Amino acid sequence: MERIHGKQTFQLDAADLERLLINYDEMLIDIGTGDGRFVREMAQERKTRLAIGIDACRENLREGSRRAPANAIFLIARAEQLPHELYGLATHLTINFPWGSLLWGLLDGNTALLQSLAAIARPGARLEVRLNPSALAVAGRALDEGAILVRRNLRDAGFAIEPPVELKTHALRACPTTWARKLAFGREPRALLLAGTRMAAAADGMLARGAAVPSAAGIQHQ
Repeated sequence: MERIHGKQTFQLDAADLERLLINYDEMLIDIGTGDGRFVREMAQERKTRLAIGIDACRENLREGSRRAPANAIFLIARAEQLPHELYGLATHLTINFPWGSLLWGLLDGNTALLQSLAAIARPGARLEVRLNPSALAVAGRALDEGAILVRRNLRDAGFAIEPPVELKTHALRACPTTWARKLAFGREPRALLLAGTRMAAAADGMLARGAAVPSAAGIQHQ
């Protein structure tokens, strides 16, 4: 895995991760983490939580990773090819206000993306996806329509997804991401939260369609 801290990058292997996990009782992974504000806040909120931010754009991560607390790390990876060292480890998985290829993958049911998300989440892991109207409008979808598509695709990937929850100004202000703050003070302070848990047979839907599912083998942390 390629880890970034400020302007420096270096490899974090399975043994490094195993040693790191000894100190923590939960692992939060934020996909498409952007400037990493959410990860830093979640790490500071609970010192026994390892918070990991993942983004494909290293420029997004340089400044935020430099200011990260000890229990927050940042990795450079595509959401469709998440590091196998993370398989089966996440107790909490978040995707906050996705846009671009990440949003398109959720809308279209991109098999590689959904397999990757299912692979890193341990059974019972909590999943939270927050969707905003402006990003979906660029993708040609209304907010409610997009939520229906994303919810269906996540369910097919093995996540039990609850009914959408509307996030208005107060909830957006309480969400520690840069985009949530922009939305809260914007013209349309509205978003939707899709939350749920990863079922034990996370990829049954994909297996039924004949897709190969990555092994969940890797570092197991009790």
